[in-house]
Amino acid sequence: MEPIDIIRAGNTLGEGVQWDVHGQALWWTDIQERKLYRYDWARRALESFSAPERIGSFGLIQGRPEIIVAFESGIALFDPRSGAQKWLARPDAALAGLRFNDGRVDRQGRFWAGTMEETEPRSGRGNLYCVDAAGRATRRESGVMISNGICWSPDSKRFYFADSPLQKIYSYDFAPLTGAIANRRVFAETTGNAHPDGACVDAQGYMWSAHWGAGRVVRYAPDGAIERVLEVPASQPTCAAFGGPDLDLLFVTSARDGLTAGQLAHEPSAGDVFVYKMGCIGLAENHFVLDMGRRRDVEPP
Repeated sequence: MEPIDIIRAGNTLGEGVQWDVHGQALWWTDIQERKLYRYDWARRALESFSAPERIGSFGLIQGRPEIIVAFESGIALFDPRSGAQKWLARPDAALAGLRFNDGRVDRQGRFWAGTMEETEPRSGRGNLYCVDAAGRATRRESGVMISNGICWSPDSKRFYFADSPLQKIYSYDFAPLTGAIANRRVFAETTGNAHPDGACVDAQGYMWSAHWGAGRVVRYAPDGAIERVLEVPASQPTCAAFGGPDLDLLFVTSARDGLTAGQLAHEPSAGDVFVYKMGCIGLAENHFVLDMGRRRDVEPP
């Protein structure tokens, strides 16, 4: 299937794509270039904002202009237009070779983000954190190489999480009230050059997982069976999200990072954002619920 549109971003490492229902705009990050992007869908206008550190992931905040960001060294509130930031938590900042990577907001308004090892050989020093309304980060998983694929089933009873180098996507039981995860099991595995990267879940409860290195996005049924495979014109797709006015468009970010000149000649759209109409409806992106009144060690912005 060919994309119905391509947003010519030319990102080094486009990631973390999500749709802002209220602003009718697409947001994503170029991790390596320390950039945040906003694409106004009605005007087809692209804006970019510079960041003080690489942004692994982020979440929109309910009723506020700032976003919550997993910068490479920690979690902060960040205003893209003014550049102002307030640190909330930096739990892995003292661990050399780690940075924050994939993240997303759950349906109860908490922000989840995990760290990854940039240096090799990887030994599993990364962690997964859940950030509550007061900005406190609680570790929910450890022993991770590269955190990825954070998403939830529509009823919030199941949590998905991938460790890319292990080529495994895990499923956990999820407690919506507390955010606790339990009973980890393998949901799906990839082989060859396919490494599970960013993911989302559609309204039917099917997961869409970008497979870095394999040039595809795979739709998994709730039982882990492959329902369909979408080939994309870039070998390194990074994340997928539904959006558009009717939530019926699938947006896929991609990367040029690490590709040779010869490879780029064969995939000139690497680093762009691909837009598809898949005949499926997505779910509205969740917004982080911030309540700084519950915290005393960080001043409200």
